[in-house]
Amino acid sequence: MKLYDITVKDASGADVELSEYAGKVLLIVNTATECGFTPQYGGLQELYERYADKGFEILDFPCNQFGHQAPGTNEEIGSFCTGRFGVTFRQFDKIDVNGANESPLYTFLKSAKGGFGGSKIKWNFTKFLVDRHGEVAARFASSKTPAALAGEIEKLIGDSE
Repeated sequence: MKLYDITVKDASGADVELSEYAGKVLLIVNTATECGFTPQYGGLQELYERYADKGFEILDFPCNQFGHQAPGTNEEIGSFCTGRFGVTFRQFDKIDVNGANESPLYTFLKSAKGGFGGSKIKWNFTKFLVDRHGEVAARFASSKTPAALAGEIEKLIGDSE
């Protein structure tokens, strides 16, 4: 399976084929609104504003698996993120990133970059950076701030400019 073969649901429940992101650099993040890392939404938005016009997208997947820190509906999560952090990047349906009900997207991402704590996602705001060909270039722990990813993003953006 390749990234572009996967279909996910957006925050309104509509199917989204990830092939629509072919040719773009992606940052895929599992998020939560009541987490100590929640302020990273602000940094993610800054990255998005800085690089969106260069073919960069952030895919935000809320996840309630870690301490039940994303308890709201998709609509409540979206309202929180836009109201508090001015988020304009795309938000998707709440998913599981580990276990029997994990999203095929996260099965793919973890198989490409096992990373911290083995193949499991350890916490909210784990980040996967994907190149323009749909290959997972890097995985970053929750504690890695969005600002610290700028250099890695620029390398991938520059590869095709």
